[in-house]
Amino acid sequence: MSTEITTAGGPSGPSGTGVPAKGLHAGILDLGDSVMLGLASTAPVYSLAATLGFIVAVNGAYTPLILLLGFIPVLFIAYAFRELNSAMPDCGTTFTWSRRAFGPWAGWLGGWGVALAGIVVLANLAQVAGQYLWLLTGDGSLAENKVLVTATGVLFIAFMTLVNYRGIRLGEQVQRVLTYVQYIALGIFAVAIIVGIAGSAAGNALGGAASYEPFTFEWFNPVGAFADPGAVVHGMLLALFIYWGWDTCLAVNEETENPATTPGRGAVISAFVLVAIYVSVAVLVMMYASVGTEGIGLGNEANQDDVFLAMKDVVLGPWGWLIIVAVLASVLSSTQTTILPTARGTLSMGVHGALPPKFGQVHPRNQTPGFSTRVMGIAAVAYYVVMSFVSENLLSDSISAISLFIAFYYALTGFACFWFFRGTLRDSARNLWFRGILPLAGALLLAAAFFISAVQMWDPEYGDTRILGVGGAFMSGVVLLALGVVLAVVCRFLPSTRAYFTAPTPTR
Repeated sequence: MSTEITTAGGPSGPSGTGVPAKGLHAGILDLGDSVMLGLASTAPVYSLAATLGFIVAVNGAYTPLILLLGFIPVLFIAYAFRELNSAMPDCGTTFTWSRRAFGPWAGWLGGWGVALAGIVVLANLAQVAGQYLWLLTGDGSLAENKVLVTATGVLFIAFMTLVNYRGIRLGEQVQRVLTYVQYIALGIFAVAIIVGIAGSAAGNALGGAASYEPFTFEWFNPVGAFADPGAVVHGMLLALFIYWGWDTCLAVNEETENPATTPGRGAVISAFVLVAIYVSVAVLVMMYASVGTEGIGLGNEANQDDVFLAMKDVVLGPWGWLIIVAVLASVLSSTQTTILPTARGTLSMGVHGALPPKFGQVHPRNQTPGFSTRVMGIAAVAYYVVMSFVSENLLSDSISAISLFIAFYYALTGFACFWFFRGTLRDSARNLWFRGILPLAGALLLAAAFFISAVQMWDPEYGDTRILGVGGAFMSGVVLLALGVVLAVVCRFLPSTRAYFTAPTPTR
């Protein structure tokens, strides 16, 4: 007999929202927890380390401006999440909101986009976690052992799945420790850079040669940056990946105090904190290492996969291992917080009848999406193992396609916000801006990003693989998104999920 309970069709959740209660541990998280989850989910240390070099390769010294520009559509969509959550604090987020705005098919595909992005990025995080753990041992050569790295990555996914399965409070405690570790290590790294720059500046004042790049506001000059509009667009697409993840705090809305307000505030606060961290760290790293193509320069192709790894010994000396620990803690915390929204998204789909009722089961003691959490962990492990041994290059290209999935469900959320609240936009200036103009602008920008990114990925020279004369990243993205359409059609005719597609969609 199952030890879990099904809550589909159960009593209503928060009063007046029309959100069904699911049996999750309500009210256990506060605003601080919400912000912490939003920050941790983006894996800030790893995201900067793995992406900064590529943005510099495209945009050079204008990288800080690109990070600010890439933040704009993300902020607009954060407002869309906040406003929709205020009306429907459902852990299904994009799935629930798109369904209410556009109907069952849009809702189902929105939920698929969230789950898909989570499963694919978990494969990436597992790979990095496995490599970085073994970089800490001996001479680091074990990080090149594919079988060992893959097995380690699988264990990390399994462990974080277990943590999420056992309860939201345990997950929050593990998350807090990992967050402290990565931010303390990043802080030490930043302080060491500042000390190095200050020492170089002092030496220069005494007549020595400056060994750092002086700060200049030219790095934020849009006129210079837009001399190459294509590079700006490309850089903003890269920046989109490093901001993704703050919406995790919306996926745990039903487990947060004041679910209609606190998660939305947490999302907006974490988004602003992230842009401050990214821009300030990027400026420091550019001043210390420069954007040159030699040595630890950020423009050096040999450093692009991880600029922090290239700098660690120069900046921290014998304490260089600290930055490896920071990246490892970053990917581990993101692994856990990526499982959270994917499992709760499919839980909501099960409760609302879009997936078989089994997905709507909540563990009665742990008060977590028991079945959905296990399924997400198993799916991520299966995808990672299969892709690792079939083709690591194809795995890399499928990870590149994550930008398509992110842009898809973020844009869908922005459009859903505008359409759902269209009747209230004239009620006040606040409604017009935060429920209408900004979400719609963010959705349009991200829809454009989706198509521009798809065109770039179509190029057979994009990425590491080619399939039928087309870039492997494009084919991976299209096939995986199309799989969602196939699964939706299957659910349309399954007896247990047919009613979701045929019954009238709830209105406001």
